[in-house]
Amino acid sequence: MKEPSKHALTFIFFTVLIDTIAFGIVMPVLPKLLVALTHQTVAQVTFTAGWLLAIYAGLQFVFGPVIGNLSDRYGRRPVLLGALAAFTIEYCIMGFAPTVTWLFVGYTVAGITGAVYSPSMAYIADASTPSRRAQAYGLVGAAFGLGFIVGAAVGGVLGDVHERAPFFAAAALSAINLLYGVFVLPESLPADKRRKFEWKRANVFGTFIAFKHYPAVIGLASAVFLWNLGYQVYPSTWSFYLQIRLGWSPTAIGISFAYVGVLLVVTQAYLLGKIVPAIGEYWAVIIGAVSGVTSMLIMAFATTGWFVYAAITIGVLQGIAHPSMNAIMSRQAPPDQQGELQGGIASLLALAAVIGPLVMTQMLGRFSAPDAPIHFPGAAFVLAALLSLISLALIARAGAKLTAHHTHEPAE
Repeated sequence: MKEPSKHALTFIFFTVLIDTIAFGIVMPVLPKLLVALTHQTVAQVTFTAGWLLAIYAGLQFVFGPVIGNLSDRYGRRPVLLGALAAFTIEYCIMGFAPTVTWLFVGYTVAGITGAVYSPSMAYIADASTPSRRAQAYGLVGAAFGLGFIVGAAVGGVLGDVHERAPFFAAAALSAINLLYGVFVLPESLPADKRRKFEWKRANVFGTFIAFKHYPAVIGLASAVFLWNLGYQVYPSTWSFYLQIRLGWSPTAIGISFAYVGVLLVVTQAYLLGKIVPAIGEYWAVIIGAVSGVTSMLIMAFATTGWFVYAAITIGVLQGIAHPSMNAIMSRQAPPDQQGELQGGIASLLALAAVIGPLVMTQMLGRFSAPDAPIHFPGAAFVLAALLSLISLALIARAGAKLTAHHTHEPAE
């Protein structure tokens, strides 16, 4: 078996990057494509978009552990290359889709095969030394932010050319990376270290049991769930809201997505490391939550493009909220139980990603429809702000208790 090289880790970087680009590249154009396929208004197709995104997130929620366990049984290489082959096929299906049904088929395949995070992280653990592993994981984290920026910007431009062009661009990127991987990606998991595939170990619902072992973090875990439930208003309604409210084109929507991505990278890569050491995790969560609520309320009443970009800029600090919540909760578990706790948190995030798109798109569609009791497209952002305020209350109540007994600890 060949030893993994720097080219193999580069391939993993591009796999995560392309997965993120492919998701971001279709978001600015999704309203336009759904309108073309259904001959409905943008407000009407928001309901369909909610189901598409919920199915995508739900299948990733279910199949994430399955894909990870398959890579433990058969190796990382076949699972990763198989996922890229499926990516190529699924985006072609969506690009050629003659009906909305075919879009659902494409999103179903995308949800199943898009759960490549587990084998990608496992490959890095196999192929890197402990001293360089954090650096390798950081590279993958950068791929997420970069992919979101590139995907949204390219998707917006291509969407103005044709509503199907972004799907074919995503398919081409996947095919190129597949060919690259065939030649440069060796297997990283020796045959003697593989284990039998067991469904009981690939059951995602079992991870929720983790929280019964950590009663002290239940309140904060609830805050994490509500926070991320409200946060789903951005990926699920952003494109539709800006088209309904301001009549923006796919290019304008893509540029706004890219701006969000840039601020996200700046926040995660720079501001987080400056703010948390200075004021502590608890106050970082509070400031991040207040920043998010303010941004959501501005978006709800946006009347011009300046409002939108002001909301994005003011909301920049909400990116420090979730990492700080996670840091507080991680202190409540011993080192040998961190995986169990993080698995439970990951399940909560996935559940929010399933429920959130359905709730937020239904709100947008209902209050944007001609027969709406009150015509107010910003209703979804108001709901998101309310969920975030409840989350903030839970944080204030639970977070202070969890951090109180750490205030006397010496600085590291």
